[in-house]
Amino acid sequence: MSYQRFAIYHVPPQGALSAFGAAWLGWDVTAGCPSVPLAVPERDAVTATAHRYGFHATLKPPFRLGEGCALEGLSEAVSTLARRLSPARCDGLALGRMGRFLALLPVGDATGLNHLAAACVTQLDAFRASPTAEEFSRRRGSGLRPELEANLTNWGYPYVLSAYRFHMTLTDRLPAAALPDWEVVLADLLPPLPAPFEISGLALVGERADGRFEVIDTFPLAG
Repeated sequence: MSYQRFAIYHVPPQGALSAFGAAWLGWDVTAGCPSVPLAVPERDAVTATAHRYGFHATLKPPFRLGEGCALEGLSEAVSTLARRLSPARCDGLALGRMGRFLALLPVGDATGLNHLAAACVTQLDAFRASPTAEEFSRRRGSGLRPELEANLTNWGYPYVLSAYRFHMTLTDRLPAAALPDWEVVLADLLPPLPAPFEISGLALVGERADGRFEVIDTFPLAG
């Protein structure tokens, strides 16, 4: 399998939460195949983009490999990094809003989660190709504040390091008036959420030719 881009994810371990995420989004990122979707009216319409990425939390955003870099080298670097890093924890997860997206958000102190993501962004950056002019333009949109512009220039994505916020996306961007209704739908469907919540491994994922992401390998945090 060849991949267009790569990323580092947290993917929940096998269990009720991962099964819900696959069924809600209609894509099993761990198995790399479609899953039987939940029969919820208009679910497809509000998960069309999230479906491609699978149920996850991004630790290092998607990137193309730089010149001279190969998947084998990236995989070894992720393995080495994981051996140095310790599991990261917070008090739990809760359904919440990220702007006009719905997601699972950390409860309590998320410092450990943020530090883990920062390590993935910075320590694996040698493998990242610089964004294209089109990618820079798309990320800038109507303008970025200086902190986000610096992140885009230095790390290829605006919302990293101090601008990072851990989240596990459940919907695409919704009309403001639709948010309360979808919050009710998801609250009724979600399984019991982990409390405390822990990330105990890194998942190296790849974007396939069809635009969907799948897990290539996972690496336990052993620091």
